[in-house]
Amino acid sequence: MKIRLKGARVLDPKNIDDFKDIIISDDKIEAIIDPNISTPDNDNIIEIDITGMVAVPGLIDLHVHLREPGYEYKETIETGLKAAAKGGFTAVCPMPNTSPVNDNSSITAFMVSRAKELQNSKFSYKQSISSDKLGVESLYSGVCKLFPVGAITKGLQGESLCEYSDMKKAGMVAISDDGRPVQNARVMRRAMEYAKGLGLPIISHCEDIDLARDGAMNEGVVATKLGIKGIPNASESTIVMRDIALAELTGASLHIAHVSCEESVDAIRNGKKRGVKVTAETAPHYFTLTDEAVSRYDTNAKMNPPLRTESDRQAVIAGLIDSTIDIIATDHAPHSLLEKDVEFDRAAFGIVGLETSLGLSMKLVQDGQLSFENLIEKMSKRPASILGINNDLKAGNPADITIIDIDAFWSVNPKTFLSKSRNTPFTGFSLKGEVYMTIVNGKIAYQRDS
Repeated sequence: MKIRLKGARVLDPKNIDDFKDIIISDDKIEAIIDPNISTPDNDNIIEIDITGMVAVPGLIDLHVHLREPGYEYKETIETGLKAAAKGGFTAVCPMPNTSPVNDNSSITAFMVSRAKELQNSKFSYKQSISSDKLGVESLYSGVCKLFPVGAITKGLQGESLCEYSDMKKAGMVAISDDGRPVQNARVMRRAMEYAKGLGLPIISHCEDIDLARDGAMNEGVVATKLGIKGIPNASESTIVMRDIALAELTGASLHIAHVSCEESVDAIRNGKKRGVKVTAETAPHYFTLTDEAVSRYDTNAKMNPPLRTESDRQAVIAGLIDSTIDIIATDHAPHSLLEKDVEFDRAAFGIVGLETSLGLSMKLVQDGQLSFENLIEKMSKRPASILGINNDLKAGNPADITIIDIDAFWSVNPKTFLSKSRNTPFTGFSLKGEVYMTIVNGKIAYQRDS
């Protein structure tokens, strides 16, 4: 059984931007052809009309938290990967702060195995493609791909390095102590040297714990008014500068996670000018919201690093425009009401983001700050290149495709999320641009109802 995607604009930055049909056979792209060309085996092809949509290389999220093993009441690999597919992601990279921590090849192998098991499972969403051809059910199965990020240090304790080589063989694609940053510069240097030898990028959660200690939101006027202890920009930017210096020293590939403030953007920009192998990400909440979102003690607006000022928000957008910030990631961090429906100081940091990321990011296009092509570069092509993945839309490559209805209006309603958790500050936001279908390895992992 083959699939023919008909009528869409096919956009692969720097490769193709035209109205074409995509032929999928098994798990690969067989051909990209002109719409008026017929195929000799039409009887064995399921045609899917996606006129008015845009087909792009599958979106990739370099920074998510799926909570399994250990915190399955917040999220599981299954619910997280389903939420990712609904958000248009064909691959995600879960961080290692699980319980037990992903600091050894056994945990890495478990995560990879669980994802593959789900990818081969029966499809559970509504099958809305009408066809009298046998085998239509085989078009639907599975979820998106999982590429785990392993810990830099054992137990995220910042002391002893993990066995990166064994973990890479088990499927690990990068290393990070996300959530508990490496404070010891000597340990970080050794980690970079080890990672460089294996061709692994090192993802840095840049935070000086002593400067940020006991803080719950951005340090500034709003925090003073609310009586909440703040976290200064310097708690992030000083470690950004340190790690860029270490990457310059070692020649390692450094990726800065969740950039939130102006000083960090400046430091990354300067590092790139010097030729340091540094890339960076931000998340939609940092270019959409400011610390004013906390003004009603809304714990769904509590995250780490925290929402900053309008000046910082504009600096992040400027960093996206000039590609100082290479990619948009979600930092999807699900929490239950147990962690969020409490006093602000006691609430957990983090928000869910997989199902809102594209819609929020499309606002940059609608405001004329990024072209749509540049947005796809930041949400698909650049993450793929950092991971060493070729996700070009071309014959022979895996059929990992995101189909977007760029003109669709929708409202954020957490009750419709496929994620287990609902901790979002974007409830009620009206957005334009929605995922219509996500195809992973030639199978439909998500399809909008209408």
